[in-house]
Amino acid sequence: MAARSTATSLLSRRLGAAAVRTSAAALFDASFDSLKLSFLPEAVIFPRNKADIGVVLLLANEHNIPVTVRGRGTSLTGSAAPRRGGWVIDLLQFDRIKIDVTAGMAEVEAGAKVADIQNAAEKVGWFYPPDPSSKEYCTIGGNVACNSGGMHGGKYGVTRDFVMALKGFMPNGDWVEWGTPTRKYAAGFNLRDLWIGSEGMLGIVTDAVLRLIPQPAARWTLLLSFSTEAAAFRAVAKLFRLRVRPAICEFLDRYSVQCAEAATGETVFPGQPGRPVILLELAGSPAEIRAERLILLKWARENALAFRAAKTREDAERLWAVRRKCSGAMFELGDSKLNEDIVVPLRSYGKFVRFIDGLRRSSQLSIPCFGHLGDGNIHVNIMYRGADPEQRRAAEAAVEELMAAVVKLGGAISGEHGIGLAKSPFLRLQHSPAQVNAMMAVKSALDPKGILNPGKMFEVFPVWEHKRLSIALPWDHK
Repeated sequence: MAARSTATSLLSRRLGAAAVRTSAAALFDASFDSLKLSFLPEAVIFPRNKADIGVVLLLANEHNIPVTVRGRGTSLTGSAAPRRGGWVIDLLQFDRIKIDVTAGMAEVEAGAKVADIQNAAEKVGWFYPPDPSSKEYCTIGGNVACNSGGMHGGKYGVTRDFVMALKGFMPNGDWVEWGTPTRKYAAGFNLRDLWIGSEGMLGIVTDAVLRLIPQPAARWTLLLSFSTEAAAFRAVAKLFRLRVRPAICEFLDRYSVQCAEAATGETVFPGQPGRPVILLELAGSPAEIRAERLILLKWARENALAFRAAKTREDAERLWAVRRKCSGAMFELGDSKLNEDIVVPLRSYGKFVRFIDGLRRSSQLSIPCFGHLGDGNIHVNIMYRGADPEQRRAAEAAVEELMAAVVKLGGAISGEHGIGLAKSPFLRLQHSPAQVNAMMAVKSALDPKGILNPGKMFEVFPVWEHKRLSIALPWDHK
């Protein structure tokens, strides 16, 4: 620790005391993300300019200091928590957004909020689709690091599908640019995509060029109820066979709907309380909407118990209320939640429904599920009372069963939250030894001293042995 203290003092002299903060408050604020496990760093660095980041990394390599990068810390898996202490680089001040109206691109800095990027694009007729639920808070740098998705993923794709170029620093402090602001690029290895989803372990993203698409001229929203979750999943499979890909296809099981109805005091479909629902939104030209709407209405009459369409955007907002309320309302079922963002292939939807029903019975826990059926990304919410040791053990066992089942069904243990600390025990369920060794070889080649974000992903972290912070974050319950 004495060596780290000396290195921190040297860094402070290089960058200035205002850029290197060591107060108790600054260290605590940078010690955790939304997983709420705290690891105190030795210093939090607010770079004066991007060149300062290179200086930090040079010194970190020289003195073997771990470095973790953070934006707003909305990560749900511990990706942004400084597991090994060391230095935290805060990138929030780098938040420039520039829209190229002609080319349909956005040049953004890592600290720019995703909602601000979307709003800037929308003002000039363009659209940036990736929309994680924390978009009003989360930064594009974090979205790149975790390859974030959201409700639009089924039709438009996730962050990786919209990143054209990245700029930033290698772990040793070298400045690099991956890709160019062009529609085509085939000049060398694609290391840009290697950085996307690497959770800040292979480099530090400071800038990105994002591809935009034309803003949809029209939207149409439809809410449907079904007799069972299995019936809802079968109906969606039929819809996809009709070659209709809604911009949004959100699913809420009966337990999620019951939570939302309890929170609002209103029944989603009068006379049908607690029914699973699907919320669809079409987006495109008026002609596209007219054609697809006819297909959807016929499909709805043949498959749903009930449905209603929005006649105006205000009607659509009222239909969306059930989706927005369900997550926060789940805390009536338990004061603690494990939100697992698994992915299930379409062919396995029916088996997944049966598995979840069995998991509820065996664990004796409430497990509401909702998510993005357009790409199979389902949020499994395991609710329990944190002070009850028996329920904690049951929740831990339920997560283990869930991850094993998802891999067996041909799915993924994470769709948009990443691995970080929380899912590190399950990485080797998803990947063979050869695959893990290949990833670790890449990490070793690009970061031989293990400076960037150490202790994540490849090391199994015993999450359950650590007490979580009992604090509320602005984006909680969203």
